[in-house]
Amino acid sequence: MSKKGILLVNLGTPDSPETKDVRKYLNEFLMDSRVIDVNPISRSLLVKGLIVPFRSPKSAKLYKKIWSAETGSPLLHYSKLQHQLLQERLGNDYQVELAMRYQSPSIESALIRLKESLVESIQVIPLFPQYASASTGSVYEKVMGLLGQWPTTPPVSFINSFHDNELMIQTFADNAKKYRPETYDHILFSFHGLPQRQLIKCDHTGSYCLKVDGCCNAINDTNKFCYSAQSHHTAQLIAGKLNIPKEKYTICFQSRLGSDPWVQPYTSEVVARLAKEGKKRLLVFCPAFVADCLETVYEVTEEYGAEFKALGGEHVQLVESLNDAPTWIDALEQIVKTN
Repeated sequence: MSKKGILLVNLGTPDSPETKDVRKYLNEFLMDSRVIDVNPISRSLLVKGLIVPFRSPKSAKLYKKIWSAETGSPLLHYSKLQHQLLQERLGNDYQVELAMRYQSPSIESALIRLKESLVESIQVIPLFPQYASASTGSVYEKVMGLLGQWPTTPPVSFINSFHDNELMIQTFADNAKKYRPETYDHILFSFHGLPQRQLIKCDHTGSYCLKVDGCCNAINDTNKFCYSAQSHHTAQLIAGKLNIPKEKYTICFQSRLGSDPWVQPYTSEVVARLAKEGKKRLLVFCPAFVADCLETVYEVTEEYGAEFKALGGEHVQLVESLNDAPTWIDALEQIVKTN
């Protein structure tokens, strides 16, 4: 009996925290034309001549701080658990494979395993709740480029986003409840950043993105595929689930790279402002990630935590990502079976 193929794809992680492996990972990641969307010559000079040589040793030191001797990278560890738990949940009618957009396990190897198993269809689930060209779009491009080389291709479908999935929202809310959000001075919903130019490219009207006040505050026909608008919607849904009033939370964006303007407000600037206003305790969600990783475990807890304390704050608490929570596996099962 033939099976339905499911391909889970997350961003990726170095094979080890050693500089050579971090360099290899960053080079593949940043040379993606959807990640740094400038002309190829400028991208190559920027990435290979400036960013990777200087960033690799620094990033390697950070990866060593979060790397486990037993399980390795937290992102890969939790991705493997999600893969295993979803396979168990779906049973023998499905074959679930895991891939990373960059590095290992590769998309190509995962697709080959599905092909060799003679699956009747392939459903691709990029593990990014909010759609962005640099993440979900890049997965689409890579998968279709590989499948385009096959003599025959089974029916293929893609999940565009799941930013408003009720079970995902519930998981983030459940993860936060043990910290008692009502006891914190302020709450941040910190999403991974993107250059503003990438948002503008998603506005096919050319007259809405960053030209209309509050353009991302609510989903509509014009911004329904906008990363920032979907991020705002995710945060609003989590806040609503926890009864957090609007005045007590801020939506912001982290992990800037380069000097071009990125989606604002920047998390680092919000953290500094809140400290100067006398806030002492911050609770931080990172709802762009389905698994804890360098950007959550280190950037939020360590970097922003240190910045906050240096300005008079006392504590920054990260709300864990979806990881291997049973309700998140429920969400993945729901996504598979309703699409």
